[in-house]
Amino acid sequence: MAKKWTKNERRFVGVITVLSLFLAAAPAASAMHIMEGYLPAGQCAVWGVVCLPFLAAGLVGIRRTVKNQRKALILLAMSGAFIFVISSLKIPSVTGSCSHMTGTGLAAILFGPFQVSVLGIIVLLFQAILLAHGGITSLGANTFSMAIAGPIFAWALYMLCKKLKVNRKVSIFLAACLGDLFTYCVTSLQLAAAYPSEAGGFFASAVKFLGVFAPTQLPLAIIEGILTVVIIIGMETYAKPELRDIGFLEEVG
Repeated sequence: MAKKWTKNERRFVGVITVLSLFLAAAPAASAMHIMEGYLPAGQCAVWGVVCLPFLAAGLVGIRRTVKNQRKALILLAMSGAFIFVISSLKIPSVTGSCSHMTGTGLAAILFGPFQVSVLGIIVLLFQAILLAHGGITSLGANTFSMAIAGPIFAWALYMLCKKLKVNRKVSIFLAACLGDLFTYCVTSLQLAAAYPSEAGGFFASAVKFLGVFAPTQLPLAIIEGILTVVIIIGMETYAKPELRDIGFLEEVG
């Protein structure tokens, strides 16, 4: 069982949340990876602000892991490396974006959704700087879709399957696969908000983006689900002490 947050940890996350709400309400200044400069400046700022509470919660979670579960750092680092490698293999899709696996389902299943937000923004920052994959201005939007919305959905689905006593390997596959697809649903909505269709507006544009993403993203999501199952099976063979530290082996008996 995860330990309750301390008063200082709750206060830290609360302050960041209030700050993000304040910034989101403030007027905009004029001054899956969505490329540099593709979103309007105001939307870039809003997505960045929305990410702040999740990143704060993720930092608290990682701090607790470093303090209480030193062996788990190996799994955390491996999960981050998995996200970096697998999400760098991109296939061109909608103009201004691309299709690729996300890799975030693995970390969400092992550590919960919030720590993934920190891993995700680090990966996205390195990819934007080193690989020209994504962008700095679109970092907030990409972080929200790939490192926040997708992992939360994957984790929630995994927990639901667990309660319904679905086969564990099937649960892992569904969580990773559908978490990947949900990331692209969010990306489609972000692009639709930036570029609503002249005929039909936001919803018509969202349907168009989803339709273009689907042919490349569906097979990639299935592959990601299978890879995640295989990796967790390997971890259960070679990283039992680390999995016990984070409570995963306890969970699966």
